[in-house]
Amino acid sequence: MSGESCMLFRYAMVIGFILLGLVFVFACLTVGRLFRPTLENNEKATIYECGERPIGEAWFNFNPRFYILALIFIVFDVEISITIPVVVVLRQWIQQGLGVIAFIEILIFLLFIALALVYVWRNNDIRWLKHLDHASPLKEDERKFYHF
Repeated sequence: MSGESCMLFRYAMVIGFILLGLVFVFACLTVGRLFRPTLENNEKATIYECGERPIGEAWFNFNPRFYILALIFIVFDVEISITIPVVVVLRQWIQQGLGVIAFIEILIFLLFIALALVYVWRNNDIRWLKHLDHASPLKEDERKFYHF
């Protein structure tokens, strides 16, 4: 095989795998559609909220503090997971004479983490039950289910 035909064969293999993947996905969806039950009723058409009956209307602004807290956790988790391998190889850097520079870099990185934590703490983004200053879009009887 020449170089050009070998390259075309490899491209054909990639395209073949992509097509095979698409055929597999559509085949699974088709088989699922044929075998799953279809029960048309009003209960099935309602909004699903973790097994609870929906309260109020779906079109209101909600407080995204759970997502903010989850993002804060992910950021700090990733930063710590980046710091651990550096600390593990710090001993090798000390043997190579780069220990002071590596230690200063780790301290600067941890300082940024600490500053980010102070910023989040000062903005009260870590508090789970935060009182809102604005009026709630929920009706009075619906507010008992939420912490406003």
